[in-house]
Amino acid sequence: MKAINVLGYSRNNEQFVVKTQNSDVRISRNEKFPELEGPSPFEYILAGFAGCVNAVSQQVAAELGINLKSLQVEITGEASLEERVGFNKIEIVLKPTTDASLQLLQKWLQLVQQKSPVYDNLVNSTPVELILYKEYNYAA
Repeated sequence: MKAINVLGYSRNNEQFVVKTQNSDVRISRNEKFPELEGPSPFEYILAGFAGCVNAVSQQVAAELGINLKSLQVEITGEASLEERVGFNKIEIVLKPTTDASLQLLQKWLQLVQQKSPVYDNLVNSTPVELILYKEYNYAA
């Protein structure tokens, strides 16, 4: 099992910045420096999902001997802020450029779906624990 950790922070309604192992990720608006604005949290979920689908697609293609000349991954999420807050539906369209047969590509697609950890986390229930730590200032 591998633990993956990120740390996010903001100050006084400033832009939210998440530190990952190798980079800083800026989320949403930055009023002071608009050039530093980032995607919304919904867009980051879909971008991470697309990145995972791409990586797994490339791996599975290599395993099956499929020569992927290129791959386009388009993900569309229908988000609701009323009934159920979040995505109501996510659609993934894969457009590979390859000489592989349709039958082999269908097998490839099935394996991509089975092996994608982000797909698994979005489709199946993953336990999430929300913990609150209140910072106290003690007077001497």
